[in-house]
Amino acid sequence: MNFKRTLVTAALPYANGPLHIGHIAGCYLPADIYVRYLRSKGEDVIFICGSDEHGVPITIRAQKEGTTPKAIVDKYHEILKNAFKGLNISFDIYSRTTSPVHYQTAQDFFRTLYNKNVFIEKETEQFYDPEANQFLADRYIIGTCPKCGFDKAYGDQCEKCGTSLSPEELINPKSALTNATPIKKKTKNWYLPLDKLQSKIANFIEQHKHWKPNVYGQCKSWLESSGGLQARAMTRDLNWGVPVPPEIPDSKGKVMYVWFDAPIGYISATKELLPDKWQLYWKSPETKLVHFIGKDNIVFHCIIFPAMLMEHGEYVLPYDVPANEFLNLEGDKISTSRNWAVWVDEYLVDFPQKADVLRYVLCATMPETKDNDFTWKEFQTRNNSELADILGNFLNRVIVLINKFYDGKIPNAGTFSKQDMLLINAISEAPQKIAEKIEVYKFRDALFELMQLARLGNKYLADNEPWKKIKSDPELVNTVMNLSAQIAANLAILSEPFMPDTSQKIFKALQLQPLKWANAGSIHLLNAGHIIQKESLILFEKIEDKVIEKQLEKLHQKKSEQQQQNPLISKFPLKTEINIEDFDKCDIRVGTVITAEKVQGTDKLMKLEVDLGFEKRTIVSGVAHCLSPDDLINKQVIVLANLKPRKIRGIESKGMILYAENVEGKLVPVSPHNSMPNGSVVK
Repeated sequence: MNFKRTLVTAALPYANGPLHIGHIAGCYLPADIYVRYLRSKGEDVIFICGSDEHGVPITIRAQKEGTTPKAIVDKYHEILKNAFKGLNISFDIYSRTTSPVHYQTAQDFFRTLYNKNVFIEKETEQFYDPEANQFLADRYIIGTCPKCGFDKAYGDQCEKCGTSLSPEELINPKSALTNATPIKKKTKNWYLPLDKLQSKIANFIEQHKHWKPNVYGQCKSWLESSGGLQARAMTRDLNWGVPVPPEIPDSKGKVMYVWFDAPIGYISATKELLPDKWQLYWKSPETKLVHFIGKDNIVFHCIIFPAMLMEHGEYVLPYDVPANEFLNLEGDKISTSRNWAVWVDEYLVDFPQKADVLRYVLCATMPETKDNDFTWKEFQTRNNSELADILGNFLNRVIVLINKFYDGKIPNAGTFSKQDMLLINAISEAPQKIAEKIEVYKFRDALFELMQLARLGNKYLADNEPWKKIKSDPELVNTVMNLSAQIAANLAILSEPFMPDTSQKIFKALQLQPLKWANAGSIHLLNAGHIIQKESLILFEKIEDKVIEKQLEKLHQKKSEQQQQNPLISKFPLKTEINIEDFDKCDIRVGTVITAEKVQGTDKLMKLEVDLGFEKRTIVSGVAHCLSPDDLINKQVIVLANLKPRKIRGIESKGMILYAENVEGKLVPVSPHNSMPNGSVVK
């Protein structure tokens, strides 16, 4: 399909905290590289983003800080804007969903769907906090994830395993407001009937098999799950959000679900940017709409938002949704709650003038198809061994040698040798190689091709040794230095999407006005006699070990401080992560304790006979110091049934009872919430 223009969006970050490197690697850096490349090609492209200011995390943050949601979003909107600016993320507009234009746009959108009878009205029982006297949005409900066991999962999603949830699926749900156990109370809301729209959505997905496998696969999984898609509430009983249009009956006290209003923020921001032309980008079939997101936003951008757009009927649908996976940090998941993160605003203070280094490293380690890991040691190595020793070294040698041999003037190229022709061919092919990778969102491969050109430049200089041959073969050196300067000019063009500051520095050193992508691949970018700067060009300083050690100390200190605030984490640190395959090896069953007696001569051991339904087993458990036999007899417990048997005080123990332990060492057996048949499998 031939598009005349491209509309690129990057996921709206919640204005309830600063940005970390996982956010940048997830969607903002790849989006920026893509947009900068399109601009360099001279294409019609706009880049849209803004702060998502109506999420429940914002009201939770306000509650924690003892202030208002408005104060929170005002504070973090500026922090987010400055962080993006510091990393040269080149949005055409960075708006916010509390703007008047957004309120009007979101309400108009809702009104259109309402008037077209798209919504279904349902009176349902919703979770309600009896102590706070208010209904609880999904994010105000916290409990244990039924998929991975994470005990701080939200009612809409587990941030540990990424599973989308409903509050009903949580184990032991609690209110995030008061820690009270929520009750159910009737309320009416408007639902988007995704179940009725499933065939239309499925057809849309089938037309986009060009999507990245992780995106297309997750969409197919949602569509093919048992029961298929379900109707989803598009309104909430809250006092912070875009109000449902007041003329709609029973709308008092209702606001739009954040995932209804947030993607409409792309539209309202475009209106702010181009009040007279915005419809050209949103309502013309000649527009290519590309959403850059992280994998936790796939369902919203590939299923829910397209369903909204289709039912509205006037807007273009996403052409592509290149979602990245998650970036880990030093072998562990990035976690804001545990303060295990590299914060962008702090990085920009600790490493001034090194925005491009972080951009380079995050691109080189970008989690494009699977989770990847950022380490400070790798950061140092890539800066020192790649940016400084390869790219920086080549460019500095070109500047220094041309000044030394030719008083800063580009020499004439002589006759080209076979080696020269191979190099010229590589120069001409480089732009297309990089472009092909960028256009299919393989930014790591594109960066490799860029650095490959710098490597070729270094090898070319090393092979020809102009510093040795300037007197014995000046004509050869003229050609070598002319072609080396042409490589430098090409690197200035081709590096701009990845490292814009570096690109500007190279152009300045070559005394050359910035050029566009169409100019790249040429060996005639610098004419003979053109004068370059006199000073040497140090693009990248080496980073010393002590600087990296300081960052690691800072990171672990934050983690330690966070753990000290939580005595459970302090006493029981999280163990090394396991894969789902490791968990699947555990055969966990429900059983009932039939008999229990203390093991003579011990203080802690108790001998239990447990009925697993299919057989009875003897299990020795170290709980006698906390529990009496009466505490366990006739109680259902959870048993690790495939633990290798072992003898304890002469008694063969065949399994392990699971207990919960608090900081005081008190043990409580883990039991099913409702009575289950003995032998039932725990997943």
